[in-house]
Amino acid sequence: MINCGRRKTRLERRIVGATNRWRFPQQYFCGDLLALSQMCNVLNIDLEEALKNPERLCISKFPKLFSDNIENNDVQSGEADVILECLGFKWELHHPQIFQSETLAKLYLTALIQNTRGRSKELDKILKAQPPEKIKEKSPIKKIIISLKINDPAVTRVAFALALKNLYMNEVEMNVDNVLGVLASAHILQFNRLFQKCVNMMLTRLTPSTVKNFYLAGCKYKEEQLTVACEKWLAMNLVPLVGTQIHLRHIPQNLLHKVLKSPRLFTFSEFHLLKTLLMWVYLQLNSKVQVIPIHETMLAYFSSFPKKCCFLEQDAGQSWTPLFLCLRLHGITSGKDLEELRHINFFPESWLVRVTANHYHALESGGNMVHLKDLSTQAMRFGLLFRQEYTTYSERISIYGYFFEIKGIKHDITSYSFSMQRIRHTDLECPSPICEHSAISLRAERLVKYEIRAQTLVDGRWQEFRTNQITQKFGFNKPGCKSHALKIQTVGIPIYASFAFIFPAS
Repeated sequence: MINCGRRKTRLERRIVGATNRWRFPQQYFCGDLLALSQMCNVLNIDLEEALKNPERLCISKFPKLFSDNIENNDVQSGEADVILECLGFKWELHHPQIFQSETLAKLYLTALIQNTRGRSKELDKILKAQPPEKIKEKSPIKKIIISLKINDPAVTRVAFALALKNLYMNEVEMNVDNVLGVLASAHILQFNRLFQKCVNMMLTRLTPSTVKNFYLAGCKYKEEQLTVACEKWLAMNLVPLVGTQIHLRHIPQNLLHKVLKSPRLFTFSEFHLLKTLLMWVYLQLNSKVQVIPIHETMLAYFSSFPKKCCFLEQDAGQSWTPLFLCLRLHGITSGKDLEELRHINFFPESWLVRVTANHYHALESGGNMVHLKDLSTQAMRFGLLFRQEYTTYSERISIYGYFFEIKGIKHDITSYSFSMQRIRHTDLECPSPICEHSAISLRAERLVKYEIRAQTLVDGRWQEFRTNQITQKFGFNKPGCKSHALKIQTVGIPIYASFAFIFPAS
């Protein structure tokens, strides 16, 4: 009886080429048996040992075989023994260095094997890298010529030259203008050390002008670390930074959609987020605009569309509906702001009717938000951007007749706290924008479920702090008027503080 589960795996063979030579179909054996024998001879590796331990022939292991040569400055400064034909140029290289690139190493070994026939003794001496004094005694080295065809438009001659320079030097200066080209070159060359160096640089150079291209590069090369970093950075900076610059136009829709769905998304208020998203749509439809227009110009543009149906139901707007479904329109409570949305005829009437009805029922029940259940996905959200020059900073908000102050305090150079507290309408300066046309609740207590978050960037990594989800009754008098404080220690600045809350039934 045969035990199939314990059958010993054996090497299969297949016939290769016109001479019917046998070949082992293993990833380490890049040629047929004759070529394998020649490669082992060139690399001074025993053929039987290579068959028993095929990892010795893995390209990534070759730099160890040539480590002495790479450290030998005389070899680096000597006559080049490899000519690379690429991008219309002939690049002179030295074989010890090219083994840092898997692509060049494979091309080199293939060319070397083809030249081995009839010259194996001479090549053996070359690859063993004799001491400089002995090399000088020999006849001139015959150069190995290899060719590489590159079709990626991101790879420029300058970027490719920088990539090859990194074969010889650990510290080669790159900048934001050429890093994408060097990254593409490193990918084609399979030069892992340089590729990771480019990624690390990009992680620390995220700005409104670079985030789009860096994100697309991360997607292209399946570099999750880079794509995630771009998503996190944009979640923090979409509203306060990118939304104020013309670079907003270039944010891809799929990236924007991910950011809008992120629980880490920072915004000053829901209306600020809505205005940013409306501006993105405006810039997609007006490609010749080169500066961010004022808010009134954007409103006038959308108001000019036919009134027979709303913008999102027209052909021009249907593809963007998923983006606006990510918004929490119930977080817009100002009558002035809601009237503005009706005037531009952007949203389906059913959306605005639902929002208005929920506001009416909440006001009728003393502020209870019975239509909101999940704090993580439905909460009212507000934010503070705590900058370096602040020692204390606060904003005041009004929800269904209840007034709150959200506040950040800097206690010392690395110590901060963030909290919210209920205030009386009489504590507001008059006239106050948040008090104008606003209802005023005289209820002594208001049950609130809330969470406070703070995020900041330190050395290319996001630090995140948060309270638990807390349910608390807020009154007018201390200590019942104040929330739990989120206390943090960080050297990061600015700090993005987010306040999310709902009013449960009480």
